[in-house]
Amino acid sequence: MKTNHRLFLYCNFLLPKKEWLLAIIIMLMATINVSAQNTQIVTGIVTSAKDKIPAPGVNILIKGTNTVTTTDLDGQYSIKAAPSDILIFSYISYASQEITVGTKTQINVALKDDLTALDEVVVIGYGTQRKSDLSGSVGVVNMESAKKTVTYDAAKMLQGQVAGVTVQSSGEPGGFVNIKIRGLNSFSNNNPLFVIDGMIVDSPFDFAPGDIESMQVLKDASSAAIYGVRGANGVVIITTKKGKAGKLNVKYKSLVGFQNVAKTWNVTDRLGYQNITSTAELNAGLNVAPGNDPNNSNYISNVNTDWQDAAYETGIIENHSLAFNGGTEDLAYNMNMDYFKNSSYIKSPQDYERLSMNLNLNGKKGKFKYGTKIGFTQSDKENFNSYVGETAIAALLGAVPTMPVYDENRLGGYGGTDNLTQRAISLNVIGFNNLIENNGKRNRFIGNIWGEYEIVKGLKYKLDASFDRLDYQNRKFVPQSDLGWYYITTKEEASLDVSTGNETKTFLNNLLTYSLDINKHKFDALAGWVQERKDYYNHWSRGVGYDFGEISKLQYADDNSTGESNTTITGTSYISRINYSFDDRYLFQANFRQDKSSLFSEKYNTTNAYSFSGAWKLSNEKFIHLPEWVNTIKLRGSYGKLGNNTIPAYFFATTINSFAGYNFNNELAPGTTVVASLDPNVRWEDNKTTDVAVELGLFNNALQFTAEYFVKNSSNLLVGVPLPFSTGAFPASITTNAGAMRNKGFEFSASYNNNNNAFKYSISANLGTLKNEVLQIGINGNPIYGAASKTEVGRSMGEIYAYETDGIFQNAAELAAAPTQTNAGVGDIKFKDINGDGMISDLDRTFQGVTIPKYSYGMNFSGSYKNWDISMFWQGAGGNKVFNSIYRNLMAGQYGNHSTDMLNYWTPTNTNTNVPRPIIGDPNANGRDSNRFIEDGDYIKLQTMEIGYEIPVPTTSFIQKAKLFVNGQNLLIISKYRGSDPDFNSNDGSFSRGYDGGSFPNPRTISLGLEVNF
Repeated sequence: MKTNHRLFLYCNFLLPKKEWLLAIIIMLMATINVSAQNTQIVTGIVTSAKDKIPAPGVNILIKGTNTVTTTDLDGQYSIKAAPSDILIFSYISYASQEITVGTKTQINVALKDDLTALDEVVVIGYGTQRKSDLSGSVGVVNMESAKKTVTYDAAKMLQGQVAGVTVQSSGEPGGFVNIKIRGLNSFSNNNPLFVIDGMIVDSPFDFAPGDIESMQVLKDASSAAIYGVRGANGVVIITTKKGKAGKLNVKYKSLVGFQNVAKTWNVTDRLGYQNITSTAELNAGLNVAPGNDPNNSNYISNVNTDWQDAAYETGIIENHSLAFNGGTEDLAYNMNMDYFKNSSYIKSPQDYERLSMNLNLNGKKGKFKYGTKIGFTQSDKENFNSYVGETAIAALLGAVPTMPVYDENRLGGYGGTDNLTQRAISLNVIGFNNLIENNGKRNRFIGNIWGEYEIVKGLKYKLDASFDRLDYQNRKFVPQSDLGWYYITTKEEASLDVSTGNETKTFLNNLLTYSLDINKHKFDALAGWVQERKDYYNHWSRGVGYDFGEISKLQYADDNSTGESNTTITGTSYISRINYSFDDRYLFQANFRQDKSSLFSEKYNTTNAYSFSGAWKLSNEKFIHLPEWVNTIKLRGSYGKLGNNTIPAYFFATTINSFAGYNFNNELAPGTTVVASLDPNVRWEDNKTTDVAVELGLFNNALQFTAEYFVKNSSNLLVGVPLPFSTGAFPASITTNAGAMRNKGFEFSASYNNNNNAFKYSISANLGTLKNEVLQIGINGNPIYGAASKTEVGRSMGEIYAYETDGIFQNAAELAAAPTQTNAGVGDIKFKDINGDGMISDLDRTFQGVTIPKYSYGMNFSGSYKNWDISMFWQGAGGNKVFNSIYRNLMAGQYGNHSTDMLNYWTPTNTNTNVPRPIIGDPNANGRDSNRFIEDGDYIKLQTMEIGYEIPVPTTSFIQKAKLFVNGQNLLIISKYRGSDPDFNSNDGSFSRGYDGGSFPNPRTISLGLEVNF
């Protein structure tokens, strides 16, 4: 450039005009020639480092200039740059990269996720919001970690991922997952609401977890109020993957795993069983059962069944998915096809199989956006069978070792016990579950179509219509069989039950949104009208009377009966929300929703939900000077009122029998009587929540921390109130709004990311505490009893309620000096006289501990080095007690099998023991609910661990990414609990939450997997 400058001066002062013009032309040509020599065409492809998929729309800017280009649909770009230029690659939600051109003519870039970005957009009710602008309590799930949980149900993926969310599950294929958000809010239904792509669903059971893009948990009234009466128990918002403009990308993922029970029980073999049972008979003054008496010709010495070894086998779990993504701005698509199968680790036909498909279409034409969702799932579940409520696991552990698994002499071919020989009522679980056919089939279709038009700048109208239909068939056939004494099914008892039905739900959302920015003021508003309708239909048929081997069809039964029912529920809602932000410092949000439902009488069918929340970003204040390492400080708080409408249809209408006759003066007079008494004034349950929190971002937001405190007050809870028997109602109670409860606690979460070195890692953890207190039960405060539990005003829901032991009676003198204990004998358990009245009775039971964990936590670690990556997820809970009913059964000293601990039973020569004498009939009730069977529920688990290796592939290959991984689940449990798994599923999760009656243990799973992107 200096040469050209001198040439210009020379031309201007020394040359004539004509020659001067010629010199100018020569100078320009020289400049162009020099520039051409100093620039070059740089091309390349920009991909996502996470999945190696081309990234369209990425900006490539030459630093310090206005020269910019963007990648096309295939992630390709071309730009003219000099060797000294620096190219800046940037895109929303990705970390920017700067690369000096040098002599390179091809620069390929893999953009990494901007893990510390506070501008991440999260999905909230009927909209989205920047994470940094949230003023309510919204837990954002780390999907990269959550998806490493191998499961059929997305609810299971939430375990340990968000503070304040507790999950209970079991090892049953396709079994129920119990989830609670911030404790229990009702005496009836405590399950949260699930919303998938804007569609309200009861649970995510039917949908493939692998297709999920993001999950948010709305925990407080501020975030959940927009869902009104459905939001009291919290809301889980699930968003599936959407189409992205670009070339077709295909992703295949395959996983095969092997499952087994990680911990088994120590139970007696034949000799140990016969020893204990024979002693129990002798202590009761009975003769020893012939099958247990070595001196009897019927003595059983050739059968020694280890039922756990006979029943437990290696279960198989497999999941295969194929996804397609691509399209244009006009129409982009994402389609996912998924196959899942889980066979049981118990030797039986019970398994769960599901085939699902999900298609999302979305596009934009000018001011009009549109999209649709189509999903279909077909599932087949072979259910486990129980006898009179006893679980398969409880029956398996109690099965006697003198009963064979197979016996060709019995009808059905399976073994059983004999009344005269063994006297044991023992169920052959393997035979029971292989003989009975118990199948449930589900076909579910969901469809959604929406369109959004921008009327004027900032004002948009959206119409959203959705349809959800479930068709199901349940079929249970109990054939004629002989499984031993007490478990003989005769021809007259052989039965077939078939039920078919459907559930149809339709929603129509009319939404109007408006956004306005005026200098430092930012407004967002939402108004909407929601209509819904639910139709339920069920048809059932029952046939009884089948010969063994007869075709199991209704038409072959000796007798048939049938019936049907249908229900319709309608609702209308009006919703509104306003967000206000000033200078990105002060934030305010208000929500309002009015719900009207046919579930309630006309007088009480309408209710209002509302919330207010605010936040203050202290770090954006100019007058606050923070250290350089402090980047973000935000205070937020909220208050709101929600509702709960989870009651049966027509629950306000009393049921009567108009054909009830009465004997009056020896003549039958026609009359009418009440069958079920219901409260016509029943109404919505209410829930009010207060929430305050502080959020911190440190070290360029690499370290983020949140501390939160909440109080939830639930009132007008539905609870049963006793009625006089003179009302004629059965049961003699009425359910009305007469309960109240409070939950409060602290929640903490922290995360740290370091991507500055070759070894990149991230760490996150969360901790939630919870204290539950019942404030009101009915009018008179009558307590509610559960399994070994009592719910009482002033205490936690479902606390364990039992006797306290005080050793064993060692002699007659000690027995005589003790408080009166009916039927007690030497060698029996001595119970404490808590109330001091000189006798042991129900009044001596005391509260033994809460069953709701006082704290729960989760910890995630993930790291990568070159082509290798590793992740670990730990989860735990504690501060709660568990009533181990399985251990109680095994320590009963009766005709069922025993724990090996029972071998240390009391005898006059073995007095240094805490195990009472075995005695048939248990006259002292040694097996009553007591602290003998109460244990700490604390545990910590290595829930998942995964190691992966990314296989190098040539850049010219049609394969963009290939990864092999090995995944372990439920690998390690640290706990003092005697049972198989302290993380058991108590089904109701409420009054009997701490009662372990034999939940299927969560299995240890080792899986091998492959991911390939094309």
